[in-house]
Amino acid sequence: QVQLVESGGGLVQPGGSLRLSCAASGSIFSIYTMGWYRQAPGKQRELVAGINSGGSTNYADSVKGRFTISRTNAKNTVYLQMDSLKPEDTAVYYCKADARTAIGVGPWWGQGTQVTVSS
Repeated sequence: QVQLVESGGGLVQPGGSLRLSCAASGSIFSIYTMGWYRQAPGKQRELVAGINSGGSTNYADSVKGRFTISRTNAKNTVYLQMDSLKPEDTAVYYCKADARTAIGVGPWWGQGTQVTVSS
């Protein structure tokens, strides 16, 4: 089993910044890709940013140039630095990890953290 614990969400004004963190723990042999997804009310969950074990990243077009994903492999932790936030970034943000465990390889999800951008 893998547990993903997210932190760092909250309320911020437009133009502000937030930093999300997600720490993975459990019977982990290795973690391949880690990523952040978000889901706004009435919308489907969408990929925000991903990073593989080698550090290669990909971003949704809507956040390129504003968000930065990074990870610390030794701590099984992934971060999302969000700058120049807009009201349309408001959503529940979920951490995802593709990990190999004692029972096999699978995607694991965090519980989500709310990000609200509003004046």
